[in-house]
Amino acid sequence: MAEKKSVTVTIFSTEYPIQSDADPDRVREVARYVDWKMREVATVTAIRSATRVAILAALNIADELFKERDASRTIESMLGKNISRLSSTLGEEEK
Repeated sequence: MAEKKSVTVTIFSTEYPIQSDADPDRVREVARYVDWKMREVATVTAIRSATRVAILAALNIADELFKERDASRTIESMLGKNISRLSSTLGEEEK
């Protein structure tokens, strides 16, 4: 098991010490993204509560994740169909 590393990140003007076995640069990158999404929500809404901003940002991030998963499934399905078609074509040529 990898050793946990400590990194301090700032999200929505608050510092958070994070213990993670992930690469510290990756942790900072993810934290910057969360900070950006929270600031985006705060800019386009009248919401000033950090908790509410965080919840809306989390919902936006989850929506992005779900859309990416759906797109990935669509691509996997298309690839599977193409592989089947190519396999059938190759099988017919061997006859």
